[in-house]
Amino acid sequence: MSLQYLKEAVANNDTEKLIRYVRMHFGDGDEAAGRKEIDKAWTQALKLLLDVPETDREFILETLAEKNAATLAHLFFHLHFYFVRRSGEWIHDGQL
Repeated sequence: MSLQYLKEAVANNDTEKLIRYVRMHFGDGDEAAGRKEIDKAWTQALKLLLDVPETDREFILETLAEKNAATLAHLFFHLHFYFVRRSGEWIHDGQL
């Protein structure tokens, strides 16, 4: 899937194409594996919140308020991969 494919999907507000790209990318070409990778990241993040641990909410809110959307998007992907690695079922090479 090319950059042009993604730009056309955005222009057409075609979220299904964008989601499919993410699944294919995270699954190294396998959409079902990508879905599992996404689920692993969400599960790992949720497990950490079950005990309602003390967190640095000020840092989170400041980051959201002060950083631009592109920076936050990069942060989102880094966090995704962080939680997938934490699951112990890492299928990627670790490079973004």
